[in-house]
Amino acid sequence: MAPQQNASPKKVDDYLARVPPRFRATLQQLRRTIKAAAPGAEEIISYKMPAFRDNGMLVYYGAFKDHCSFFIASAKVRRQFSAELKPFETGKGTLRFTPDRPLPSGLVTRIVKARAAENASRPQAK
Repeated sequence: MAPQQNASPKKVDDYLARVPPRFRATLQQLRRTIKAAAPGAEEIISYKMPAFRDNGMLVYYGAFKDHCSFFIASAKVRRQFSAELKPFETGKGTLRFTPDRPLPSGLVTRIVKARAAENASRPQAK
């Protein structure tokens, strides 16, 4: 890889431009769903991935060699949605999905709203 490709992207659009085409449209849809669920959230790059922040980190997402991931950033919210998350391969803090089997927009919306409410209820967020 060329050195500039190893550099961390500064903007989400830069990140998405580097994503393999087969994953790009899926991540762009995920991004739109997150923005709609948390319109006041700030879109940033964190840990070299796109993320949303509102009174703290909400969620992260990214593309990897053979899948995309959605990072909920809360064990409590993961447990809250555990039954709906069962069809997706999960890791400690991630949901793995592919363009063939994307995350349902309604589920993503509910997760993002739950994360926003969780962050807003934290004492340091007030």
